[in-house]
Amino acid sequence: MTGKIRVGIIGANANYGWSKRAHLPALLGMPDFELAAVCTSQPETAEESKAFYGAGLAFHDYTEMAHHPDVDLVVVSVSVPAHYGMVTAGLQAGKHVFCEWPLGANTAEAMELAALARDKGVHTLIGLQARGGPALLYLRELVSEGYVGEMLACNMTMFLPGLLQRGRDRAWMADRANGANTLSIASGHALDIFCHCVGEFRELTAQVSVQLGQWSAGDGKTVAVDAPDNVTVSGTLENGAAASAHIATIPWNGSGWRMEVYGTEGTLSARSEEMVQYGNVHLYGAQGAGQPLQPLKIPPRLSLAPDTVPSGEPYNVAQLYHIIGGAIRNSTPPQPDFDTAVARHRFLDLLQQSSDKGRRVAAGARDAS
Repeated sequence: MTGKIRVGIIGANANYGWSKRAHLPALLGMPDFELAAVCTSQPETAEESKAFYGAGLAFHDYTEMAHHPDVDLVVVSVSVPAHYGMVTAGLQAGKHVFCEWPLGANTAEAMELAALARDKGVHTLIGLQARGGPALLYLRELVSEGYVGEMLACNMTMFLPGLLQRGRDRAWMADRANGANTLSIASGHALDIFCHCVGEFRELTAQVSVQLGQWSAGDGKTVAVDAPDNVTVSGTLENGAAASAHIATIPWNGSGWRMEVYGTEGTLSARSEEMVQYGNVHLYGAQGAGQPLQPLKIPPRLSLAPDTVPSGEPYNVAQLYHIIGGAIRNSTPPQPDFDTAVARHRFLDLLQQSSDKGRRVAAGARDAS
């Protein structure tokens, strides 16, 4: 393909949302892409977004947008329950699709979407944007190259704030079936980058729990919660290392994300105070006895997005756009794609299975990259 890749974004609201915070700033800073169309749920907001972002077209019907000949890539950046229908529309139109994580509200939806994408022969990308983080790409490289020697142990923690009060507009997240909770979203992102960097689990024990059984929904009303808010995992990786992780949504004062890798030759430690999106990750390392952890310089070659992309939340998303753009132009498989998403959905199911049965289970997920 020559010329700019023409993008249509579903969920491109001019006033709020992940598209406004990340996708649109990323796209508008990338000269190889063109914002061809925006789609929101109402004609008025669609026209507002068109004017605000300078898009070529405005839609309130996502199926109509997906079939428009001026759209090459459909981006789905909306609440999880809507992913299935919108991704299906893009694939049925024969368009390449970039969908935010998770791919579906459950594994069955994800499997169906991945199968449809293969049948249509289009390129897909799942929004596991931590894989675009330069510091995390470097951590993965260092582990692979033997910086820590033989890996012995690794761990990860992520504690996110904001559990008690969700308001009416987000009360739907209390229902586990809607697929937007600490297991499906936060753990999906966190455990994907963990396994991407250090390797897959061979066997594990997990606990998936609801620590707070109700939220405030505003106006003095509460909503009953069955969506998990704490996930713990411990086990053995395929490379033999002992591994553990704890991902939680707590009432107040989250501490961000941290990952550590220990081996026979050294230590690596990655940290970010950003609560979810793995921006501004600081990487530290040390080799040999008695050496303190020191900041590691990230090679510029791992920063693929142009300088015109803002730092923070847009940057890792821009790195993923670079990946899907290369796939579209060169007909090469992008990663992470919808098949990768299915593997991660199945892995999360395995955590729930271990928790439900109260026992250790063999892990079957594989990193597709």
